[in-house]
Amino acid sequence: MSAATPGLIVAAPASGTGKTTVALGLMAAFRGQGLAVQPFKNGPDYIDPGFHAAATGRQSFNLDSWAMAAPRIAGLVGAAEDADLAIAEGSMGLFDGVALPGEAGTGSGAELAALTGWPVLLVLDVSGQAQSAAATALGFARLRPGLQLAGVVLNRVASGRHDALVRDGMAQAGITVLGALPRRPDLELPERHLGLVQAEEQSDLTARIDALAEFIAAHCDLAVIRAAASGILSPAAPLPVTPPGQRIALARDAAFSFVYPHLLAGWRAAGAEVVTFSPLADQGPDAAADVCWLPGGYPELHAGRLAAAGNFHRALADFAATRPVHGECGGYMVLGQGLVAADGARHRMTGLLGLETSFAKRRMNLGYRLAELRVPMPGHPPGTRLRGHEFHYATTIAQPDAALALVRDATGAELPGTGSRRGHVTGTFFHLIAAAS
Repeated sequence: MSAATPGLIVAAPASGTGKTTVALGLMAAFRGQGLAVQPFKNGPDYIDPGFHAAATGRQSFNLDSWAMAAPRIAGLVGAAEDADLAIAEGSMGLFDGVALPGEAGTGSGAELAALTGWPVLLVLDVSGQAQSAAATALGFARLRPGLQLAGVVLNRVASGRHDALVRDGMAQAGITVLGALPRRPDLELPERHLGLVQAEEQSDLTARIDALAEFIAAHCDLAVIRAAASGILSPAAPLPVTPPGQRIALARDAAFSFVYPHLLAGWRAAGAEVVTFSPLADQGPDAAADVCWLPGGYPELHAGRLAAAGNFHRALADFAATRPVHGECGGYMVLGQGLVAADGARHRMTGLLGLETSFAKRRMNLGYRLAELRVPMPGHPPGTRLRGHEFHYATTIAQPDAALALVRDATGAELPGTGSRRGHVTGTFFHLIAAAS
């Protein structure tokens, strides 16, 4: 393998600061200069990588120190081997992670920075403050010894005078300012309750990304930002991923889209064939497949169409009579008896499991999950330990089937009702990230 590709981590003190805007704009701006930019996402977000791919023309991969061992992260970083620059978008705040370490850490962006040697480009929302913003930047620069802070990008700058005052504070603190972005609410991407509205749902995405690239190029010092990139983690061969079958029927449409790119790449690298179908188009799984996988997504937004998709229901039931079917989160809900939408209307689902869920009684379920399988699920025998992540707003009304696994959160607390099995059908509320060591 070659030497480490130089990279940067675009991070922030908190969510909602503007790091996605900066990350996408930088990716697209550098691509516009003719550079090959390899995108990454710190943590378990399954929406942002789609935007990264649109901005760079390359598949983005999640890097997660809680769910992935260091060799697996190094293998995924290998995607940058032929790139000129790697840009990773952080998650939440730079130092935010869970209390108890997982495979390689707690999942924070700061840990990823230490592992890869990628300096941090800190995005600061400076609205409502001036020189005081330097105290935040200085704290982030000094909290973790060895952390490389490339500099800061000031976001939501109100005026030229505001810009000058903030820069004065940064200069006194010895912090490099690499960009200052005026307020541009028209460039903000639309959001939904699990994050951004998916990339494939936005017909004007190319124009939006082009506008972001122009905006960032006009207000950031791209040459200095690129020169600040570095890295210590040499690309490695990807670690193997066990596919759930040899020929995988994968549900893929606006209701079923939350699939981690590294899993699909790993399945294919292991020799598996992935054949997609659309339940929203009333399609059933490929009859020649040996396993069916229903990923997460937004079934609650399409519950009526899914309930009316008779051919999908019949074909999936026929498939499940002889072969494994697995659903994750939204896919798990669709495998159940019924789903109550936010308006209180109940929609009949496929009925392959006894699960009943409701969005009329919203309850946020969020966090890492460590599962030890009690029974087999596609690709994994009983006793296998899996690491994943759960994020949804559904309430479980009923779950009468046998438990699929013993599941704990990142604190070690046991959680009820996160997965079940009936016959050949299994489902989980958590999204699989990687097998645990």
